[in-house]
Amino acid sequence: MPRTSMTIPSNIAAFWDAFSADVGQRDCSERFFEAFHFDDNEASADELADLVLAGVKRATAGLLWSFESACGGAPPKPGALSVVTYWDGRPVCVIETLEVEVVPFEKVSAEFAALEGEGDGSLAYWRRVHWAYFGRECARLGREPSLTMPVACERFKVIYRANA
Repeated sequence: MPRTSMTIPSNIAAFWDAFSADVGQRDCSERFFEAFHFDDNEASADELADLVLAGVKRATAGLLWSFESACGGAPPKPGALSVVTYWDGRPVCVIETLEVEVVPFEKVSAEFAALEGEGDGSLAYWRRVHWAYFGRECARLGREPSLTMPVACERFKVIYRANA
């Protein structure tokens, strides 16, 4: 189940209400996991959100340690709903988690890298940019990056778009 302590942030409340009305449910909040932007910089965050909208990016990866540091949380479970935003917090879409597999960094597959839809879609590209990103994330968490660091590989689908 998604974290029960998560509430709908005020900056996406109207968007969430429109989504709930569109799917015919007054309250989908029990499935709400988080509202987030990708990456740790504006240009990349906005580009990745656009890749989701274009149907190119259908997966994302995060350090298990990052989920654990956020109030002892865990990655989303299948059925969880999250709001992807641009860097500035504007909601882009609602995604539904289909599957999450936790694997060591070095065991992330070429298939998963292609589903992430970033760069040229290759595993080599995925490893290069995620090693850099996870290195920055590890520094924030006081951890050391390693080939065996646990990565939560999430597959998702877009179920609602802004201005749909």
